Amino acid sequence: MSSFRVRTDLALEVRENMEESARECRGVSVEEEYREESEIRITRVVIETMNGARAMGKPIGTYITLEAPAMILPDEEYHEEISAELAVQLKRVIPGLEKELSVLVVGLGNRDVTADALGPNVVDNLVITRHMMKEFGKAAYDRKRIHMVSALVPGVMAKTGMETREIIQGVVEKTRPDVVIVIDALAARSTRRLNRTIQITNTGIHPGSGVGNHRNAITQDALGIPVIAIGVPTVVDAATIVSDAFEKMMRLAGEEPLEIQDDLFAGQGELYNMYVTGKDVDYEIKQISHIICNALNSIFE
Repeated sequence: MSSFRVRTDLALEVRENMEESARECRGVSVEEEYREESEIRITRVVIETMNGARAMGKPIGTYITLEAPAMILPDEEYHEEISAELAVQLKRVIPGLEKELSVLVVGLGNRDVTADALGPNVVDNLVITRHMMKEFGKAAYDRKRIHMVSALVPGVMAKTGMETREIIQGVVEKTRPDVVIVIDALAARSTRRLNRTIQITNTGIHPGSGVGNHRNAITQDALGIPVIAIGVPTVVDAATIVSDAFEKMMRLAGEEPLEIQDDLFAGQGELYNMYVTGKDVDYEIKQISHIICNALNSIFE
């Protein structure tokens, strides 16, 4: 399977797909924790050197993955546990939380495509404070310390005619936030991680990269301030599903799975242009957006 071109936005899956010898490459450290009471697995992948970045195919930085298999179930108490854990992990990567921050939260994605509407859904439920702070100061919330939160849903280039990064750059230059938090839907390698996994990284994000629609990167280098990305895998490509099914059939037949090459799908380009999501994705996106929103609100309120 090593020659098959894996399409995933998750650093955890990139590492899992690497050859055994490559997993131990210098410059990449991995830590795992399991919260037995909440059944949440936390994996922290830190890329420390350029050698590690080349091996992983991802920028130097920290990638924290929360896996909660029951996240899609209608259990509000469990969702609160995930939100609390997500808030703990976010506090580890958001710089300057000990002081009052001006934070811009950006919901990436297309409202009209359910599997891509995570970012806008999170922003819709976020507690926005910047306008009240500008008008009335801290007295508006009767608190000694509060972060100033603003939000943006830039839409997609097909509707705006502008790169998402261009819109964000304009807002950043005008409002001068201390940090930007971007939220987006991702692509996964494994169907078992769809809508059950949250990735946090301090390396920013490349919108559309998981589905082969590469746009300008939204990073600290581009914006001049720290960029924290929160992503949830909501789709997996059809070629991956076909290759997994092919491998499973061979194992069931008692045969050693063949190494699947990209040229196996030659003439089947539509497999690389078709993305699959779950049948309950509309409900699941709403649930996950509330989990992320509650975590952010608990940090900034």
